[in-house]
Amino acid sequence: MKKIGIGIVGLGNIGSRLYKEILSKKKDIGLKTNTNIKIVAISAKNINKKRGFKVNKKIFYKNPLKVTKSPNVNIVIELIGKSDGISKKVVENALKNKKHVITANKALISKHGDYLTSIAEKNKVNLEFEASVGGGIPVLRTIKEGLATNKITKVYGILNGTCNYILSEMESSKDSFVNVLKKAQSLGYAEPSNPKLDLNGYDAMAKIRILSSLAFNKRISKSKVLMEGIEDIESKDIDIANQLNLRIKLLGITELINNKLFERVHPCLVKKDSYIANVNGVMNAVVVYGAPVGESVLQGEGAGPGPTSSALMSDLLSILRGNIKFPFGIPSSKRKKIINYDKNLNLNSLYLRFEVKDKPGVLSQITKQLAKYKISIARLIQIPDHKRKTASIIIITHKAKELNSESCLKSFKSNKNVLKSPTLIRLF
Repeated sequence: MKKIGIGIVGLGNIGSRLYKEILSKKKDIGLKTNTNIKIVAISAKNINKKRGFKVNKKIFYKNPLKVTKSPNVNIVIELIGKSDGISKKVVENALKNKKHVITANKALISKHGDYLTSIAEKNKVNLEFEASVGGGIPVLRTIKEGLATNKITKVYGILNGTCNYILSEMESSKDSFVNVLKKAQSLGYAEPSNPKLDLNGYDAMAKIRILSSLAFNKRISKSKVLMEGIEDIESKDIDIANQLNLRIKLLGITELINNKLFERVHPCLVKKDSYIANVNGVMNAVVVYGAPVGESVLQGEGAGPGPTSSALMSDLLSILRGNIKFPFGIPSSKRKKIINYDKNLNLNSLYLRFEVKDKPGVLSQITKQLAKYKISIARLIQIPDHKRKTASIIIITHKAKELNSESCLKSFKSNKNVLKSPTLIRLF
């Protein structure tokens, strides 16, 4: 049996879970890979933190960069997080020192994936990042290997469990966004101090960029894209959607339109009888369209120590089986630069909610403004609040250009009868 030394950098919830998984499944891994693995180096901020196991001081490195230089380490597993700083240095140095790397760091891969891939290929080592997208769902390996001969045209899905939980819970509990967010934080689904990266769509966008690169054999996009989060979704939007037999989901979407790349993350109204509408709680789901396979659907828990460590272990076994693979499935030199589709040209039916003063002529002002920007109305709902002398006006539009809808909504800022910025949700 070949002896393999493993170094783990980062011993938070995921790192600690992985440490215990490797120790408990060592024999099984050996049988499946014909290797004898051993954790020979670990690094963390605080050696004394309670982790459910005693840290072996003999293999502990205060400086994580020393793990990347150790002659006993063959595989470095980076679990620090963040796109820059020490996490980037650890992965970069490990690859340069001809060590295989496994990471769950989607921010790092989405920002520096092309650069790190070039180092891995130059040094003939693996860079694996299955855990960066979809938690325990093997979506990256499915695209990279299982669907390798398919021509993929579109990938979309629920890629952030925090947002999916909040939207699901708002619907079932009839509670407000603020209260449900607090509940999500207490359950560990959202960061207690700063959940912004989940809520504003950034987390899902990092994952979409990784999926795009794999699906379309392209370099990672760096350009500004359409990205919106769920912070402006209110209980009344959930209720109205329910009345319309629709459900609100935060979707990440990437597709080729006329051979141009269109990546986006934003809330969508989806039909209740659709598959994606019925993925609830902290679950993730990814739908892949390819030829000849057609539609492929993958679903599972998208975050947490269990699903993430499962994905990390699958990467570990892949390396131990001895296959040197291109991180994104094909050589870097063959990965294309695809021109981005102009988001302003995108056509979408829209859900628009206006909070207005309940007085004659206000509805007429809104409809005239929509007509000015070539946005036609498919359905209109008025919900008066007689006590406050206000009303909610909900408009479902026919398909309109993104530029027109964006410009139109900005124009209402000067209208004193419109009490706040209109809410926009795209129909999917």
